[in-house]
Amino acid sequence: MRDFEAELRAVVRSRYHDLHPFNQRMHAGLLSEQELRGWILNRFHYQRHLPIKDALILAKLDHPDLRRLWIRRVVDQDGASGGEGGLERWLRLGEAAGCGREEMWSGRAVLPGVRLAVDGYVNLCRHGSALEAVAASLTELLAPDLMKTRIAAFEEHYPWIGSDGLRYFQVRVDQGREDGEQALPLVLSWARGPTERQAAIRALEYKCEVLWTLLNAVERAYR
Repeated sequence: MRDFEAELRAVVRSRYHDLHPFNQRMHAGLLSEQELRGWILNRFHYQRHLPIKDALILAKLDHPDLRRLWIRRVVDQDGASGGEGGLERWLRLGEAAGCGREEMWSGRAVLPGVRLAVDGYVNLCRHGSALEAVAASLTELLAPDLMKTRIAAFEEHYPWIGSDGLRYFQVRVDQGREDGEQALPLVLSWARGPTERQAAIRALEYKCEVLWTLLNAVERAYR
């Protein structure tokens, strides 16, 4: 079991999108305002589908304890009421960067490559097993470190984005840690044999490819 966990963690360490050149340039303060706005607009297309993919996962869970565990993720993004949640915080990030809410919700700026990547992830959660869908979420194991790096980078290099715009990243430090800590034991307990373990690893690799594909599309379009 420890070898399997080590394999999962190795996938994230070697393939997570913190290594993508676009994110490396973001954290070094090398993005133009146009590039940063383009990323925010396109990344919102990914963000708005997170509660959808989590609702699809929720429908696959066959025990109330598991559903109570997972439904928090939908609420984290959509909020318990209007004006709350991760989507609202991302919209405020966009506004702080000079993007309008209507522009973000309209999806007019979303690149075809981003749409394809997000559709692929949603379809994995729709058509894959619960194990595969939950395993794909294990990119959250590195999300807290990425959020800390991003907060520091924005504060140092992009002061034209107001501090209220950074709230999404600040909240995701703890949320991402909790998400990873909850999902990992499920994957470890469900993947009992080599076939299941390989399926989990492939799903996690695919999720990493989704995140890279999104950034590939943004980097080509706005640089």
